[in-house]
Amino acid sequence: MSDPSSETGERPKHALVTGVSSGIGEATAKRLLAEGWSVIGFSRGAPAFAHERLKHVSVDIADPTALAQALAGIGMLDAIVHAAGILRVGTLGQLDPANGHAMWRLHVDAAEQIVEALAGALPEGARIVFIGSRTAAGTAGRAQYAATKAALVGMARSFAIELAPRQITVNVVAPGATDTPMLKDPKRAAVAPKMPPMGRLVKPEEVAATVCFLLSEGAASITGQQILVCGGASL
Repeated sequence: MSDPSSETGERPKHALVTGVSSGIGEATAKRLLAEGWSVIGFSRGAPAFAHERLKHVSVDIADPTALAQALAGIGMLDAIVHAAGILRVGTLGQLDPANGHAMWRLHVDAAEQIVEALAGALPEGARIVFIGSRTAAGTAGRAQYAATKAALVGMARSFAIELAPRQITVNVVAPGATDTPMLKDPKRAAVAPKMPPMGRLVKPEEVAATVCFLLSEGAASITGQQILVCGGASL
């Protein structure tokens, strides 16, 4: 596929995408690359694909020190997409505080650390997208996970208010049950996902398409919003 930016003579836009080795992060990176972006991808393991405009950084973003070091080497960015995530389940009476802490660190603290480190250098009109979850509204057996994703929405809206004068948008894309490796994690076998009314799981590429729309010129006035991609599960 040709590079659209090379045909126009413009420099490619640059995005940081976390969780780039699988699932929604991988799908988002591939879509951005196809649209002519350059991507810096954060993940612990290397992605299963390569591209001349993909720079992979091996980092455990749940480690604050390691994440700080990785962020220190970031150059100019036009967008941040925080897609890395984990899911640990448990009903009342079986909740493990360590699971809650791990999800909070990855979903909320890491997002805060990334934006805190990079927001000051973002150009006017830059974009920030967090991957949330429809579960933020509450689901039995996923209280700790829901709490982190609900917090992400509140944080995104707060950041959006602060960054609006610089035309920087901050939004959350909240998928329903999505066909990713996380959904197949044996650790969540006791709390199986419900099939959406559409009769199939959401595809990672569909979530990525929504993310990329929010990074487009047409979404310049959308900020502080949570957009559900759930196959009708929220109806």
